[in-house]
Amino acid sequence: MTQTSDAVLDRMMALHPKVIDLTLDRVWRLLDALGNPQDRLPPVIHIAGTNGKGSTQAMIRAGLEGAGKTVHAYTSPHLARFHERIRLAGTLITEDALTDLLDRCYDANGGEAITYFEITTCAAILAFAETPADYLLLEVGLGGRLDATNVVAHPAVTVITPVDLDHQQFLGDTIEAIAGEKAGIIKKGAPCVVAPQQDAALDVIERRAMGLAAPLLAHGQHWHVTTERGRLVYQDDHGLLDLPLPVLRGPHQIQNAGTALTVLRQLGLDDAAYEAAMTAASWPARMQRLTDGPLIDRLSAPEVWLDGGHNPAAGAALAATLADLPDAPTHLICGMINTKDVAGFLAPMATQGDHLFAIGIPGEPNAVPAADIAVAATQVGLTATECDDVHAALAASAALQPNARIVICGSLYLAGHILRENGA
Repeated sequence: MTQTSDAVLDRMMALHPKVIDLTLDRVWRLLDALGNPQDRLPPVIHIAGTNGKGSTQAMIRAGLEGAGKTVHAYTSPHLARFHERIRLAGTLITEDALTDLLDRCYDANGGEAITYFEITTCAAILAFAETPADYLLLEVGLGGRLDATNVVAHPAVTVITPVDLDHQQFLGDTIEAIAGEKAGIIKKGAPCVVAPQQDAALDVIERRAMGLAAPLLAHGQHWHVTTERGRLVYQDDHGLLDLPLPVLRGPHQIQNAGTALTVLRQLGLDDAAYEAAMTAASWPARMQRLTDGPLIDRLSAPEVWLDGGHNPAAGAALAATLADLPDAPTHLICGMINTKDVAGFLAPMATQGDHLFAIGIPGEPNAVPAADIAVAATQVGLTATECDDVHAALAASAALQPNARIVICGSLYLAGHILRENGA
C-alpha cells in the first residue's frame, strides 16, 4: 500500500510524550543529521509575536509576489490539511513531495525523541533549502527563543508583531517574560521590525536589540500608519505612502499592514509590492467570510464569518471588526481549547453579540466543554446556549433569528473543523 503523509505524521506523533517541550537541542541534532539545511536557505524573514503573525506574513508574501519574487512560507498550525504549513516558491507542497520529505526526516532522526513540531519544522527547512526561491517567510510556532524555527543565524529581517498574554504555561505569566521569549529571534546586526507594543514589551525588545546591535524599526518611532478618507497612509524616513485599505478585514489589520510595509521597505521593494500587499493578501480563518460550500449552502443566514482568534487581544480585535460592520443581529458560535482564557476572549464581544451558542471542538481532547463556555459567556454579559455541535448551533441560531449574522470563533482548531465540514 502506498505510504501517505498522514501515516508518517502519525508515526512522528509517537516520538515524544509531550506535544510541547521547548528546547533546541533535538532540532540541532536532526538538522545536523540532515546536512544542516538551515545554512542553505534563501534570505529569511523570521516572524514572532502573539497576534497578527499570519496576517502580517500574508501581506508580506503578497507584496513580494507582487514585485515578481518567488517566496517560500512556513506557518502553523494548519487548518484543514498539514500541507498548508509548507508553501514552496508560492505553491503548497504536494502530497508526494511531503510524504518523501517526512520519510527522509523520520529515517534521519533514527527513532530518537523529538516533538512533532520539531521534526516537521526540520522537514520544512529541508524542503526550503532544496527548492530555489528569492525569500523565505518563517513563522514562529510558539515563543521564539526556543522555538524550532529559531535556527537561522543571519536572517534578512526579523519581525515582532504585537505581544500579549498567551501560552503563559510555556512562556511566562507577564508581558515582560513573554516579550523576552519573542525577542529571542533577534539576531546580531539583523534589522528588526516591531509592530505596536505595550511599553513593557517594547522595553524588553529594545534592550535585546541594543545588546545585539540590531537596527530597530519600531512603530511610533521609525514608522507610522493610519487611515484617512478610506485610504491607508503610511510614513517613515523614506516618505509617505497612500494606499488602498488592506483586503484583510478589521481595524487591527491596519497595524499589521504597517508592519508588512516596513518589512517591504527594508527589503528595498517598490510601489508594486506595497499595492499588492494591501490588495492581494489572503489568510483563511481571519475574519473570513464563508459564501458557499456544503455547510453554508443549507443556511438562511445572510452572512457567515469565520475567525480563529483565541486570546483576549484577539477577542478585542474581533469585537472591533464586528463594530465596523453594518448593524445586524449577531450570533456567535464559539468553541475553545482549555489552555485559553475563555472569559478574557469573550468579554470584549459582550457588546457585539446578541446570542452565543457554545460548542465543543470535535476530536480535540483539550476542548473546553460547551457548558463551561456557556457559563463563561454568561459571566461576561452574553446570553448563551449550550449546543451539541456546530450543526445544532446553526439550527438553534436559525430558529431564534433566521436572518442573524453568524460569527464562528474561538479557536483555529474549530476553524479548521468548519473549513473541512464546508469542503476545504
